[in-house]
Amino acid sequence: APAYPVAEAARYLRLPVATLRTWVTGVAAGSTRVIQPAGRDPVMLSFWNLVEAHVLRALRTDHGVSLPAVRTSLRYAEHELGIDRLLLSPELKTNAGRLFLDRYGALTDLTASGQLAMRKLFESHLRRVEWDAKQFPVRLFPFVAGVGNEGTPTIAIEAGIAFGRPVVLRRGISTSVIADRIDAGESVADLAIDYEINEAEVSAAVLLERAA
Repeated sequence: APAYPVAEAARYLRLPVATLRTWVTGVAAGSTRVIQPAGRDPVMLSFWNLVEAHVLRALRTDHGVSLPAVRTSLRYAEHELGIDRLLLSPELKTNAGRLFLDRYGALTDLTASGQLAMRKLFESHLRRVEWDAKQFPVRLFPFVAGVGNEGTPTIAIEAGIAFGRPVVLRRGISTSVIADRIDAGESVADLAIDYEINEAEVSAAVLLERAA
């Protein structure tokens, strides 16, 4: 279901708004839409679109996304393995992901070291997506600016919690509510006590909401 305006989704994913808009509309010179948005007028993204954009972000972070190359790579991997909407599939962790990355690396003329770096980035992004027993993505752990993102994530996005907005996972507390209370003059320590979370979780919530 449509849930996120492009600007809001871009903030959660730490992406430039213009980049995400190009991915979902194809409105740029020589570009091709890579993600089919859940809503078109206005353009709105679903939770699944959010996951797709998160995965594509792995390619953009260090390598710059060529949308035609991504589209060609996706079609190749999906054709070879018969997987629809590959960017949503846990199969990205297996042979389908390897085929996709191999074709993408070849199309963009990445060096061997560049392809290795791309694979590591891709793996780090996939670790932040959880799939259910039916192989549907159900939870996304967004990257938080200014926070070490290699440990256990504390902020999560789920379609069925807080209307799909980020929450402190352990208690289901909306990150926007925490940030608003900090803006109103309350302290990190007081909020940690109120919500029975630790101060690092309070800080992560504020950084997600305000660091963009």
